[in-house]
Amino acid sequence: MQICEDCDTVHRRRPLSRGEVARCACCGAELDRHHGLGVNELLALVLTSGIVFVVANVWPIVTLGLNGQHVSARLWGVILAMWERGAPIVAVIAAATLFFFPALRMLLLGLVLVQARRGRRGAGFRPAMVALHYLRPWTMNEVFVLGTLVAIVKVRAYFEVATDPGLYGYVALMMLITVFSGVDLRRLWELAREPAA
Repeated sequence: MQICEDCDTVHRRRPLSRGEVARCACCGAELDRHHGLGVNELLALVLTSGIVFVVANVWPIVTLGLNGQHVSARLWGVILAMWERGAPIVAVIAAATLFFFPALRMLLLGLVLVQARRGRRGAGFRPAMVALHYLRPWTMNEVFVLGTLVAIVKVRAYFEVATDPGLYGYVALMMLITVFSGVDLRRLWELAREPAA
């Protein structure tokens, strides 16, 4: 069963073919759309995102050069510099939205996908799904990547700038997170059934 979020009409859920969109019979709101990615594909995306996340956080993002001296910047180096220079609120927001929330989101998504793959809900499924719902708008890697690219363009007038693997890792992470952000996680409630009492 499926309930329209706009008018609360109850519909019978049916499998959708490629490109098909299910709409509410009463108000026309979108109920569901076909997603080509199954649980195994999503799990592979999450694992790939985890690897890319490590690359993005271990390697420098950008190297600045002036008069033969070069300085490389990593995400955590920038966050700590903001903290030490009197911007703790910005440092905490950057750490949360660029490191902790994406990491937590990947871990929770991996947990619920493993349980959906097994076909039954285990410990922590329900709180993980609720947390995923609330974390969705707080992973801001795309804002970071766009801001970094704008900063690189502006700084080129004053410094030699070389992009490093960390930036490419964040670009790849942004794309991967965008792909699995478009997937309706409500399907996992049906794939992972409640254990028999």
